[in-house]
Amino acid sequence: MRMMNPVLQKEFKLRFRSKKPIISLLAYLSAIGILILGFIYLQTLSNPSGYFHPSESKTMFMLLSFLQAILVLFITPGLTAGVISSERERQTLNILLTTNQSSTSIIIGKLVSSLSYLLLLILASLPLYSFVFLFGGVSPVTIIQVFGFYIFTMFAFGSIGVFLSTVIRRTIISMVTTYATTLFLAGGTAFLLVILIGLSESQQILTLNVLAYFIASLNPIIVFASIFDYSFLEGLYEMTNISIPIWASYIFLYTLAAITALFFSVKKLRPSMKSLSSQKKPDA
Repeated sequence: MRMMNPVLQKEFKLRFRSKKPIISLLAYLSAIGILILGFIYLQTLSNPSGYFHPSESKTMFMLLSFLQAILVLFITPGLTAGVISSERERQTLNILLTTNQSSTSIIIGKLVSSLSYLLLLILASLPLYSFVFLFGGVSPVTIIQVFGFYIFTMFAFGSIGVFLSTVIRRTIISMVTTYATTLFLAGGTAFLLVILIGLSESQQILTLNVLAYFIASLNPIIVFASIFDYSFLEGLYEMTNISIPIWASYIFLYTLAAITALFFSVKKLRPSMKSLSSQKKPDA
């Protein structure tokens, strides 16, 4: 524990010292368990033989996976959009900046601690996927891809939330901006993609084709859906003549965005000493 980031250690103690995280974790796992059992029960009722068909296990797995993907996209902005701005509003940020911790240590500690509980929820649900292995239909590679997508998306969107929390002084404004950004990347890009595909089919402009591929690479829902069904992207690849897998572009673009967001978060956390000295200099 002594080697742990002090900011991260403090955040862990504050976040997990009460019973609320345990109760909410229990409620979350209970809800998923009820959903799985309810799905199996409804499928047995609809089956004349009264048995759960193994082929339905893939549908159950996709349902759970998409629900958790939406959970990641919905909760991540709320966990990260106020990590710095809330410290500023409580007037504790200046105290934190006077410690021996570097700006990088503070930003990384805030990011990891804010995402730790969501990561715990995701990993705690992993044993429930044993129902899928019980009936078959899904390979372990697919499960690794799904959980890898969760963790990477949490990191990418969490980094964006920390950046907005650093540059925007008010928590409510930072949270609204972060949710708006997430909504645009998850929903707005899909709307733009439909428009670009329509324009590309009618005009066959190369620039529109490349832009359509770029927009699709930014949409986490489209990339996540490609894990289960890769064939629906074949039309996009044929239209754009780009053979790079969309998941590779997704990882590249959001890794670049996350690193850039964290870099500027570190730079903007502490005010420029030069600007401070100029403010203190008396007028001539």
